[in-house]
Amino acid sequence: MTTLPHPTAELSADEARRLALRAQGFLGAPDRRGGVRGVLRHLGAVQLDTISVLARSHELVPYARLGAVGRRTVDRAYWTDTHAFEYWSHAACILPVEEWPHFAFRRRAYRSRPQWNHSLPDGAYDRVIKQLRAEGPLTATELGGAKRTSEWWDWSGEKVAVERALMYGEVVCVERRGWKRVYDLAERAIPDELLHDELDDTECLRRLVRLAGQALGVGTRADIADYHRLKTEQVDAVIADSGLVPVTVAGWGKPAWADPAALETPPRGRHRTTLLSPFDSLIWERARTERIFGFTHRLEAYVPKQKRVYGYFAMPVLAGGRLVGRVDPARDGRTLVARQITLQGPKAVPAVAQALAEAASWVDCTDVRVERVDAPELREPLTRELSRTFG
Repeated sequence: MTTLPHPTAELSADEARRLALRAQGFLGAPDRRGGVRGVLRHLGAVQLDTISVLARSHELVPYARLGAVGRRTVDRAYWTDTHAFEYWSHAACILPVEEWPHFAFRRRAYRSRPQWNHSLPDGAYDRVIKQLRAEGPLTATELGGAKRTSEWWDWSGEKVAVERALMYGEVVCVERRGWKRVYDLAERAIPDELLHDELDDTECLRRLVRLAGQALGVGTRADIADYHRLKTEQVDAVIADSGLVPVTVAGWGKPAWADPAALETPPRGRHRTTLLSPFDSLIWERARTERIFGFTHRLEAYVPKQKRVYGYFAMPVLAGGRLVGRVDPARDGRTLVARQITLQGPKAVPAVAQALAEAASWVDCTDVRVERVDAPELREPLTRELSRTFG
């Protein structure tokens, strides 16, 4: 790593936390005029995931910032009028369509990739492109079948081909239909002025590093690299010219970089109280979450049931700019079930009750049932608060 420039500012840990909250849309008045599309542009990436408990993660992300925005409104905001596309960023993510040119570096890397997990059958690629050109947007099933057998990994030749075309940038996922990707040709789905790979790798990386810094407010090199899953050496190569400025943060122990616009005014305003998807960009990186909030969180959906500590899809509760507990939710008809609740002390009770009540209303539940509270003495205060809040 090259010699670091002298920091332009020294931040306390609390200042860094507040910068991060504002940058992610949780401190200050939400941009309701921008709506879901505004959230997407502001964050630069919204992660997708197959798990759906209260709702899918890409629905939970705008909900956490805007409140009870309709779920159909969320999907329309992402997918109509070519406002977004799906591609590999932090993981599989919905991305603002204007960022298509800046992922040219990744498309080029895929095109030159020497090995793949799935072999591409002869002629399959051309057949898929020809069918999409003739018939318009199609799912893998409509292209000839997504799988050869019932095994999740056993893709059909058509699925292999269309996924390869997606990585190359010749095909775009233009929406999710029943959670299936809907594919179309990039030449139809991406506006003409954006449909190019003219930017070199350096320009692409400089833009994504700048976007990551803006979305984070302040972050270490590892934080910034993780946002769009860049290599640290890629970040090192461009960060000095990205527009981000070097800072130090008390207690972090590593150099950090900040969005200079974020440093101009101190973060102020109301804090959002809400349940967070484990895939929310505020907390999707475990080391950063621990550093900023002193809160250790791990998705346990893929952990054997007997080894889970907090539950299948435990959702951290954000309140007052802190992570104050966890809720593992479920649905039973029109009842939101809190299968397990973890509270960080009695002061967290009102916030967790408020978050549960709002989430229940959002998903059209008329009641909340609490099954287990890790601190048994807080169960009665919580149910009493829920009755008052939800009633």
